[in-house]
Amino acid sequence: MSQIQILVGSVTGNAESIAELAAEELQRKGHQISINNFAQVEDLVRSPDEILLICTSNTGAGDLPDNLQPLYVQMTREYPAIAGRQYGLINLGDSSYTTFGEAGQAIDDAFADLGAQRIGEPLVLDACSGDDPEESAREWLEQWAALLPDGAPS
Repeated sequence: MSQIQILVGSVTGNAESIAELAAEELQRKGHQISINNFAQVEDLVRSPDEILLICTSNTGAGDLPDNLQPLYVQMTREYPAIAGRQYGLINLGDSSYTTFGEAGQAIDDAFADLGAQRIGEPLVLDACSGDDPEESAREWLEQWAALLPDGAPS
């Protein structure tokens, strides 16, 4: 199974809760999981076969949370060698803000600009939708895990 590092950007703890749920669901499928709440560029290049899963919220201004912002800045200044690196994205936001989802889109763009390869489509969780974010995340994780290199359905 895959090694997956979950990179978390959270302001109020919602993204952290979803990251923990993701870790549990993916571990249940046999993947080796680590959660990183303060990711640095070194964490992106430490193991080229490790898959990255970014789980981030957005501030009301559309910015990345303070604990993920330094990684984004490092990525856009240092250009780490992550071409071909596989990743996924869970983007939490609130559509009542005009900047809905911008932080997740910015980090997704940064990974793509560096040549990383996203697995599947991002999961966008909208706090205003009325949907259960945990249930939406479980459904998405089931589909996402099936797309992993060794993601045979369990």
